[in-house]
Amino acid sequence: MFEQFSGGYYLGELYVEPHDCDRAVIQREDHEAVNEQLYADGEGVERLDAPLVMKVDNTHFPVLGDEGVPSGTLAVPAELLEEGSASKREVLLAKANRAMELLRYSGWQAVAGT
Repeated sequence: MFEQFSGGYYLGELYVEPHDCDRAVIQREDHEAVNEQLYADGEGVERLDAPLVMKVDNTHFPVLGDEGVPSGTLAVPAELLEEGSASKREVLLAKANRAMELLRYSGWQAVAGT
């Protein structure tokens, strides 16, 4: 789904659609698979539900998993998209260190003990 792009990002292609929700979401199984493949280091118990950080157009946003989204689709609040129509698009996925940095800037904190 994603491949090496730069020192801070992976590049992938997803069907991006505007959504009337308050957060960006992808299918839960896709979310967990990406977390495990690209963010996990293989040591101890690791979270597979932490937000991914993606960039579409010029906007970064946290992405969570949701059962109601088809596989390969990124549903994004309409106000975060420059182009409002649904289409297959290139999406940047922040690498683990960059993602945690961006999440901290936005105020997200991991739940203690996980």
